[in-house]
Order: sequence, then C-alpha cells, then structure tokens
Amino acid sequence: VTQYSTDPLSVAQNWVRAGAKWIHIVDLDGALHGEMKNFDIIAQLAKKIPVPIQMGGGVRTEDDIEKLIFAGIKRIILGTRVIEDRPFLKKILARFGDKIAISLDCKDGRLTQKGWTETTKVKGTDFAKELEALGLQCLIYTDIKRDGMLTGPNLEALSEILSTVKIPVIASGGIANIDDIKNLLTIKPRPVMGAITGKAIYEGKLDLKEAIVIASV
Repeated sequence: VTQYSTDPLSVAQNWVRAGAKWIHIVDLDGALHGEMKNFDIIAQLAKKIPVPIQMGGGVRTEDDIEKLIFAGIKRIILGTRVIEDRPFLKKILARFGDKIAISLDCKDGRLTQKGWTETTKVKGTDFAKELEALGLQCLIYTDIKRDGMLTGPNLEALSEILSTVKIPVIASGGIANIDDIKNLLTIKPRPVMGAITGKAIYEGKLDLKEAIVIASV
C-alpha cells in the first residue's frame, strides 16, 4: 500500500483546480470487505467538491446506492454484486439508469471480483454484451494487470470491448504519461468516453492539465 495523503479533500480540490471534470473515488476497504467503510469521507467530498463524483468499492445493496445518491454522488460504480446476482442488476438498472456504471475489472480477458482477489470464468466481452442488452449506459474497463503499474493502457482489450458494444466506455488501468492519453484518442472503432488516472498524476508522471487539454480537443 502506498499512501499519498491523509487529506482526501485537499487532494480532490487540487485535481479540480487542475481542470478535472470528474473525481473518481474507490473505497478500497469497502471493495475488500464487501461493504462501504469510508462513506462519511465520501459524503463530505460530495458536498465540498464542485464537480461530479463517481464512486465504487463495497457498494452491494439498493440501500447503499440510495444512500450515495442522497449524499450527492452522481455515478455509482458496481462490480462484484452484479456478476453474482443478475436479478439485482436488472432491478438497479431499471431504477437508477444513468446513475449506474459497471466496472469490468479483467485479468487476461476474464472478469475478477471481490476486490480483484478472485478471477471468474466469465469473459469480459460476453458480460459487456449482456450489460448492454440490459440497458447499461456507462462501462468502465480496467485491466488489473496494468492498474498502478504505469505500463500503458491495454489498447487491444479496449478496442475489443469498443467493437463488442456501443455503450460509452471509460478506460482505466496503466496510464503513465501524455502519450497514453494520445493513444487512447486513436482507439478504433471509436474513442473512449474518458480515462481514469491515479498513480501517474500522484507521482508527477502525467501533467493533468495537459492531459485534459489534449482530451478535450
């Protein structure tokens, strides 16, 4: 574990000043234990940050989603629960619509779950098609082998997902520098909707202001 700060609010405010259009938050404790552990901090951020927040990690129930929306979170990211419980997924998508994103956290093309600790037999592309048929409006694709490794995004896997479904896709995992942002803009058959970056900006390897300018062209 690398701890970059003990003050999430000041960190988020710094990214907003740099031009961030969204703030992406993951409750890592929640992802590991299967229930939200940092809700109070996340709710505080939602009140004080002037840009939309998307949040995931430990969200397992309809009550969790209601609680987050009431707190001001604009998009809730689901993962493990929807892989295991399709009736729950159908109900959530029908009720909350564009407030829901599903995270496809994959290893070698297969879905992972429970904080990336288990790899399923489900192909990411197959699950993406199922999600599209159910009406999902936002998909986040993470190659967990690359997440935090600064080795560049998995462009081939992203292209495969983008070719499989028409859902807007957000790229996550491996972004290291400005060239990676430029490469994401050239993906075929269509560009990604956005990109999530963490380690690269925390360690000064990616200039967030420059990346936002390039991605906004």
